[in-house]
Amino acid sequence: MHANKLIVILLVVVALGVFSAPFVSDAQEPGKGKVPRVGFLGPRNRSDGPYVGAFLQGLRELGWVDGQNIAIEYRFAEGKLDRLPDLAAELVRLRVDVILVTSTPPALAAKNATRTIPIVMGTSADPVGTGLVASLARPGGNVTGLSFSVGLEVVGKELELLKETVPNVRRVAVLSNPGNPGNVRSLETVKTTARALGVQLQILEARGPAEFEAAFAAMARERAGALLVVPDSVFGFHRAPLQVLVAKSRLPAMYGLREHTEAGGLMSYAVDLRDSLRRSAAYVDKILKGAKPADLPIEQPTKFELVINLKTAKALGLTIPPSVLARADEILQ
Repeated sequence: MHANKLIVILLVVVALGVFSAPFVSDAQEPGKGKVPRVGFLGPRNRSDGPYVGAFLQGLRELGWVDGQNIAIEYRFAEGKLDRLPDLAAELVRLRVDVILVTSTPPALAAKNATRTIPIVMGTSADPVGTGLVASLARPGGNVTGLSFSVGLEVVGKELELLKETVPNVRRVAVLSNPGNPGNVRSLETVKTTARALGVQLQILEARGPAEFEAAFAAMARERAGALLVVPDSVFGFHRAPLQVLVAKSRLPAMYGLREHTEAGGLMSYAVDLRDSLRRSAAYVDKILKGAKPADLPIEQPTKFELVINLKTAKALGLTIPPSVLARADEILQ
């Protein structure tokens, strides 16, 4: 009888022990400690552009797999830059270990939200000029990653290629987003290049699709002969309505993002963003292993690509010079 009571008591103790044992969440592997969390902050959405896939590829190459030994919290502005501050604040409240940002606007939003959580830039046009870092060699704060500050020359190169493609052009419209602080130095570079080429510029602004039509009406009034679209994530996100207006205007257009050319634009000369986002994973890896952002120098782009859409050239009645075709990294038929 006493033996039976003892067995019952033992069973109750074991049961209580099971129910009171510490709960292990799905994001945590027993015996391996807390799984690090990375905030991913972008101005578009998850399915748009090459950013997420390239970053995840870079993580996998370094042994990190989302949902297994790392957890990623995604926040996207859906093409509305004014949403970025609130989204950045959400990631800070979640106490993520690192925040990965895809361009200058989310980088600025993240830095304004925290000065302690490390921030890794997948790319940024001008991190020194916009105050994100003290210098490329010694960032100094909680921000590091990749930039194309040296690559600002690429915007001037875009104008050179456009002029070579349309040799008789005298007036080029330049469309930029004033809501993107990284565009300031890009415009300075374009102006310097235009003076050297003897080309007049018509600088136009648009913060989004609601302002596209007014910009194109101004191009028509001033009889622009070609168009240069300064690289911007909002333009990339809204590339479909933008391309409709470009096609309607029948202007030969040069872009700073290849996805515009894939959407029907004439040509693009740009940093390979897939390569940059893949490389940004190495910064996240180093930080999760103890490195400090202040000690990690900013890297510059190593890959640029010229993409030409011959179908669009034909629709414009434009013959791409052999000298330009020979330099193309990819030709879309």
